Amino acid sequence: MAEAKYFYKNASIYFNEHISDEDLEEFAVHECIHYLQEIKDKRNYLIRMGLCDYTEFKIYGLGLNEAAVQLMSSKINGIPKEYVKYFGISFETISPSYYPLECCLVNQLAYITGEDVLFESTLKSIDKFKEILSKEISSKAFMSIQNAIDDILEHEETIVKINNKISQIDDRNKKVDGLIKKIDELKKEITLTFMRTQNLIISSYFDTSFDKIMDLEGLENYRRKLYTFKDLIGSTEGYTFFNDYYISKMEQLEYKYNLLESGQFEVETALKVITRKENVWMRFFKTLKKLIFGASSKEEFDIK
Repeated sequence: MAEAKYFYKNASIYFNEHISDEDLEEFAVHECIHYLQEIKDKRNYLIRMGLCDYTEFKIYGLGLNEAAVQLMSSKINGIPKEYVKYFGISFETISPSYYPLECCLVNQLAYITGEDVLFESTLKSIDKFKEILSKEISSKAFMSIQNAIDDILEHEETIVKINNKISQIDDRNKKVDGLIKKIDELKKEITLTFMRTQNLIISSYFDTSFDKIMDLEGLENYRRKLYTFKDLIGSTEGYTFFNDYYISKMEQLEYKYNLLESGQFEVETALKVITRKENVWMRFFKTLKKLIFGASSKEEFDIK
């Protein structure tokens, strides 16, 4: 199914015989990066390749790694940006033909960490990219995003397999209709997964970053970063999440700006810390009372 494939067991790259000579270099760069990534154990088994971990039972981060390698390969080959549309999702990318959806999402993640961090971790097979992202968006969000990109890649491969089956069937019949229906379902799932993942990247990063704003310079940097992010997103017909989120955050920024400019920010922050501590103690005493006395209703847990 692939145009080219690196095979780690004999350190060889195999090319599809249908590839034209002028396209060989682009695919070769991608596969050579895979060669540089590989980490094998003493028995010559592959245990890691860039951002992808090969465990005994499951592979994690395959989609993430393929997209990162493709972004790196596209930059090396000088591929220009192109506006594309896949599965109803429109966006700009330097990888219009290979892993475009995965590359779009990973490019958004690289905006958070910086491309240098992404490419260093991809090439050296280290966890720096993952660790920085986990701090910026949370470990839970990172795992959800990584799994979602893997799912998109898996669905795309399934569509290719189904199309190959359809091409081998001479006459249109109920079996073909069923396969076409399955492809439509997979396309819808890909679109839904992409948009959910993009929204998670936006909210998890910019919500966390908002709480870290402590001065007017930090506020302006945040505003600029959020505004610029619009150039990285994919959009479908009727998509409003980013615009709605942007408007909401601008309102919150205005309020925070007034606090910072008037010198009231430190006072409000201190009050929030006190309130948060009080809430923690309230939950502690409620739990303690429940353990000691028991309760038959929610009201009996309340401390007057």
